Amino acid sequence: MTALRAPQGLRGPRTLRSKLTTVVVGLLAGITLALGLLTHTFMQNALLRQTDDQLTLAADRASHFRGELGHEDTLSASPRKSGDPLDAPGQGSGTLNAVITGGTVTSAQILDKTGQRVTLTADDQATLKEVSPGGSTSVKLSVGEYRVKAVSASGQTLITGLPLAQMNSALDTLSVIALGVGGTGLGLAAVAGTLIIRRELRPLERVTRVAQDVARLPLEAGEVRLATRVAPEDAREGTEAGAVGQALNQLLDSVESALESRQASEMKVRQFVADASHELRNPLAAIRGYSDLLGATEQFSDDGYKALQRVQDQSRRMSVLVEGLLLLARLDEGHAPRMTDVDLTAMVRETVNDFRVSAPDHEWSVDASPLPVGTRGDERQIHQVLTNLLSNARKHTPVGTRVEAGVHPSDDGRWALVTITDDGEGIQPDFLPQIFERFTRADTARSGSDGTTGLGLSIVQAIAKAHGGAVSVESRPGRTRFEVRLPLASS
Repeated sequence: MTALRAPQGLRGPRTLRSKLTTVVVGLLAGITLALGLLTHTFMQNALLRQTDDQLTLAADRASHFRGELGHEDTLSASPRKSGDPLDAPGQGSGTLNAVITGGTVTSAQILDKTGQRVTLTADDQATLKEVSPGGSTSVKLSVGEYRVKAVSASGQTLITGLPLAQMNSALDTLSVIALGVGGTGLGLAAVAGTLIIRRELRPLERVTRVAQDVARLPLEAGEVRLATRVAPEDAREGTEAGAVGQALNQLLDSVESALESRQASEMKVRQFVADASHELRNPLAAIRGYSDLLGATEQFSDDGYKALQRVQDQSRRMSVLVEGLLLLARLDEGHAPRMTDVDLTAMVRETVNDFRVSAPDHEWSVDASPLPVGTRGDERQIHQVLTNLLSNARKHTPVGTRVEAGVHPSDDGRWALVTITDDGEGIQPDFLPQIFERFTRADTARSGSDGTTGLGLSIVQAIAKAHGGAVSVESRPGRTRFEVRLPLASS
């Protein structure tokens, strides 16, 4: 039958401390058991040899006594009867003697503590008949275990035996003492071993805490200083924990250098983007102004008007891109929004009404809380969040798609939740992780005819973070939902 095994998932991970304690206690238990068995074996052999020596003397006494009383008396006409071996001088209580003549047990008795003779049962006599002359052997009788020895002479077999009760009692006492002492020693060793191992592993635990603190740092964004290091006493050479601590400190130094280099490079790029965006605003404004002036004052052919219209469209698109880059650069630099009270409910309704007029090919609806929902923030930036999300839904969904804008307080009363939900074809799962990255484009499932800069959703995320909130998205075929979480004005 196959043995049942616990499922792998139910086996909890074992720490190094528990493993070391288990190994130490297991080794001590094995050593204690081996010593106890060896001691028990040596003591048993010693007591058995001592009993055999006593048995040899008792057999000699019984044999000589029976022989002395069994010879013919020269002064008498008839021989004297053979003597009872139990009457031999020096025979102690518990001594067994049996006489077997011609295969028949003629006498089988034990001398008890009071000096009286106890006759053995028929089963015991049958057991004694199986004893062969020669060395000593152990037999189990109804009165207990005996060590017996058989001697043959003149057609008779004389069996002498001594009880093993005292020897067995001594061995049992020795076993109890060994178990008690061994168990107590193992318990003390387990407690002491656990304390010692715990003390020796504390440096490694401190190194682990340092690694965990570093792992929780937001290394992927912003300026990060790895001020946490393993203490010098936990990073000394010559010990395993010290080697790990020293290696971790070296790793943190390398990571910090890499982060500083990355931060410096990002700051240069951000500064360049901010400067370039700022410098491009005036030329773009001039291009748009002059193109509008030309369209109003000059006469062009049809192709000329088309070209001029193209210049105006692209300049406007370029202006939107520059403004978006400039806003992101300012938010990256930590520019705090200008905080005012913002009525999100009214803003959502007004913005959706604007899209009803500008995009009548979609179905627009509002799901607002009965009570006004407000927040503290930059009204222009928050309006840009709504505009970007609604424009994103319009651009990347087919005609006839239903788009719903919702605004509600969260269940815990801390957040204002602004949601934009559409029933379009959804976003590809492999595109979701990078949907808020800059210059990303929607997948083919949500592609539209309008050109995009790839900055709309990254601007939404940056503004939400600048206001102490967050933005998230979940999508499946038939339902895509963006949720912007902003602090409630009341909280």
